[in-house]
Amino acid sequence: MPKEPEEPAEPEGVPHEPAPQVRTLDARSLRGLAHPLRIRMLATLRHDGPATASQLAERLGESSGSTSYHLRQLAAHGFVEDAPEHGKGRERWWRAAHDGTRFDETLMYDEDPATRGAADLFMHEIATIHTQEMSTWLGNAHRWPQEWRRGSDISDFTLRLTAEQSLELVHKVHDLINSYRDLPPAEGMESVRFHTHAFPRTGD
Repeated sequence: MPKEPEEPAEPEGVPHEPAPQVRTLDARSLRGLAHPLRIRMLATLRHDGPATASQLAERLGESSGSTSYHLRQLAAHGFVEDAPEHGKGRERWWRAAHDGTRFDETLMYDEDPATRGAADLFMHEIATIHTQEMSTWLGNAHRWPQEWRRGSDISDFTLRLTAEQSLELVHKVHDLINSYRDLPPAEGMESVRFHTHAFPRTGD
């Protein structure tokens, strides 16, 4: 078996940000997450930080009863947890238990039709969220400085690849993006969303 490359030694005195905690979905956890509101609530907690059920309801245009119920379901499957350090009064604060979610494509071919249906719903909801985020940016781009307009991108490419080459390229893109996680704080930094989509296209 090929030997995994050793991690380079960290220079002394240089702070190192811990690697993101990513949860890989299995059939049970996927079925617990595969609800449009739960997916959006979890994304909001990851992007914006801890919140109460009432705050999530206001942001997402839902009732607090609905967000409270779905938070409990997310907690039962280990996606969210209490954030007691934010608690003031009797309202319960929640935070995401992980930084991200990894989807196992084998779930699309699971023997259980409920799991396959959950996988399909999950992937379509992620695509919907990406579309909404892009639309929100386009609708508000005029409010940002020109340097951020130059620093944004909407591009697409068509390549002739095998499935293995496509997977290799996806991994390289992910590695490049992740290499920017440990940059030291700098003036003008903002939270930036990167979407990557790769899929085969049948010719006409």
